Amino acid sequence: MSPGARAALVTGAGRGLGRALAAALAGAGWEVTATLRGAGPVPGAARVLRHDQGDPASAEAVGAAMAGRRLDLVILNAAIRGDTGGLAGFSQEDFLQVMAVNVAGPLLLMRALLPCLAPGAKVAFISSRAGSMAEGADPDGDYAYCASKAALNRAVVKLADDHPRLTLLALHPGWVRTDMGGAGAELTAEDSARGLLTMIGRAGPGDSGRFLTWEGAPVAW
Repeated sequence: MSPGARAALVTGAGRGLGRALAAALAGAGWEVTATLRGAGPVPGAARVLRHDQGDPASAEAVGAAMAGRRLDLVILNAAIRGDTGGLAGFSQEDFLQVMAVNVAGPLLLMRALLPCLAPGAKVAFISSRAGSMAEGADPDGDYAYCASKAALNRAVVKLADDHPRLTLLALHPGWVRTDMGGAGAELTAEDSARGLLTMIGRAGPGDSGRFLTWEGAPVAW
């Protein structure tokens, strides 16, 4: 890494919002490490690492691959939606898989990356308004997804308490046209990425633990 260069790691960078975030950071001069479940290049990324967020050993492997490197920003974007069939389609197996990927996975990866985080580094967890008790009215039947994002939001508050030298954020990216958001969504991945990165750039230690939209507005818990 060149002297003075800023370094970021983005998960779920193989497609959708993660790919747009990695590309936007690289275009702004960041040295980007991209992680994805499959194989293939990520435009602009300095390195690409395989990471299965549902596999704890995969988090440790990413941590080992990043040993000795400095990170100024981590964006934990990877997630799955799980079943959307409401209570009729709810199963313990699906629920546990969604919680493993969407909650345990980001926490385990953050733990593995802690030695890399520079003082004052920022860690952004891509959450969803669906995880808000106050604003999360959701017409879809995705019980596991909503519960996972509520749990993730609470975990971010706990992390902010435990790591005061870092800025930790839970972020709602908007309704984005991705495989998860669908073709009828309001935002392109590129628009959401630009908004998120602008807002992350403005965030400081006083914002740690907050739940914010891609435009920087607070989301009620």
